[in-house]
Amino acid sequence: MAMRRQRIPLLLLFLFLVLLVVLWQQNCVASGDGGREPAEFEIPRDGSVLELDESNFEAAVRAADYLFVDFYAPWCGHCKRLAPQLDEAAPVLAGLSTPIVVAKVNADKYRKLGSKYEVDGFPTLMFFDHGVPSEYTGPRNADLLVQNLKKLVAPDVSVLESDLAIKGFVEAAGIGFPLFIGFGVDESMIAEYGAKYKKKAWFSTAKDFSEDMMVVYDFDKFPALVSVNPKYNEQSVFYGPFEGSFLEDFIRQSLLPLTVPINRETLKLLKDDGRKVVLTILKDESDENSPQLIKVLRSAANANHDLVFGYVGVEQWLEFTETFDVKGSELPKIIVWDTKEEYEVVEGSERLEEGDHGSQVSRFLEGYREGRTVKKIVGRGSPTLLGLNAIYILILLVAILVALMYFSGQGEEEQRPRRTHED
Repeated sequence: MAMRRQRIPLLLLFLFLVLLVVLWQQNCVASGDGGREPAEFEIPRDGSVLELDESNFEAAVRAADYLFVDFYAPWCGHCKRLAPQLDEAAPVLAGLSTPIVVAKVNADKYRKLGSKYEVDGFPTLMFFDHGVPSEYTGPRNADLLVQNLKKLVAPDVSVLESDLAIKGFVEAAGIGFPLFIGFGVDESMIAEYGAKYKKKAWFSTAKDFSEDMMVVYDFDKFPALVSVNPKYNEQSVFYGPFEGSFLEDFIRQSLLPLTVPINRETLKLLKDDGRKVVLTILKDESDENSPQLIKVLRSAANANHDLVFGYVGVEQWLEFTETFDVKGSELPKIIVWDTKEEYEVVEGSERLEEGDHGSQVSRFLEGYREGRTVKKIVGRGSPTLLGLNAIYILILLVAILVALMYFSGQGEEEQRPRRTHED
């Protein structure tokens, strides 16, 4: 009996040891030994594009402060063209003072990952900021990709303590985006707009600066917010008031140049801006007479901040200009476009004749302000709206209908004598 009592504690001890072993094995599996997600992810230092899958994706998101992911499909042509651009951009992004890791996921194979991040087309590009994803819809060329992503990881507002810091900030920003430098402007005054327009511009405040900077940026008192658009070599100064909508109006209007060349990139900015566009349609933007007309439009833009002034050449973008029912003999043509489906022409002033363009543009704007306009629909009356293919299809359908009616009548004629004979 005593022996039996001794065996029971030994059996319990044995079972307890077995339980410890089982729990230890399960812990090993959970930590990655069993093929599940590893506890840690080591990011390579060579700046190569990482290939991620369902086993390591979440670990990579946790490991990288900033992760840029291409959800692709091997059969997708756009994905194949994007791949070399990512290969070129990845080492540059990895070498930034705030590194960005570039990765890709075969979302056609790992569909759970694609579904989790709502991937509904290829390629889909996602930017993870400390694990928080947002879709990237900007340019995909390597250089522009670097510019846009570098902007996303920058502070909302940079604080500059010296002339050297100001020069470094401007140099690092490059020419891809407008810059706003607040000389003597408190950071709190523009922090809201630095966050709101982060994807569109660089923001900074200069706390300490010399008179040399006042000369360079052409302001004579402070606080002053200087807008610089290096891409178009434009600069303007705002002295206040810094309350209400005045400050935001200045920032929003400075995101665009005074005269906007219309292309697919600027078209997105125009739609976001919300103002109507005084649109001048030229035969060719590179024509020797075009720069003088654009200079006139820039002067008009300076005096009419409630409107955007844009221009486009038929030679540069025929598909776009055709929707405004232009004819070669009517160019240059000037209209007011709502950036959607309607545009207005001023009776008697829609064509710019040779001569004093300044006076003609002034008369056009006067007529527009007075309401002497005719509204038209973009694409109305133009085959481009419906599409030539659609017209051909419509003609084909009518022809088939006529043929069916004809052969139906022939059948009735053939059946009548047969019925008579049978009777």
